[in-house]
Amino acid sequence: MDVQTGSFDPNEFAWQGLTLTPEAGAHIRKLAGQQPDLLGVRLSIKQTGCAGFGYVLDTVTEPRKDDLLFEMEGAKLWVPLSAMPFIDGTEVDYVREGLNEIFKFNNPKAQHECGCGESFGV
Repeated sequence: MDVQTGSFDPNEFAWQGLTLTPEAGAHIRKLAGQQPDLLGVRLSIKQTGCAGFGYVLDTVTEPRKDDLLFEMEGAKLWVPLSAMPFIDGTEVDYVREGLNEIFKFNNPKAQHECGCGESFGV
């Protein structure tokens, strides 16, 4: 039997984590400051849309057992471990688009996005 072996690079399997831009961090801190029991936000995904997956943001008053915490200057972002293979390395931003202010996700794992930007595929 001819078996090909390759090298194993542990960096390919280590989480890069998520990052927050200063604008996203400021908005999360503002949200948490408006509600005394609010600790931060959770970014998860769900199967939806024309591209496959959509981002879901929820407020967090109590983290779940399987949540990973990413923090920047007091802004707390929780991510379920099950979502990490799809959004690892994502930069979370908060931007103004016309009259709207929204969170934007710069996800290096997204192979394609739908035209409206609401869903992505890996």
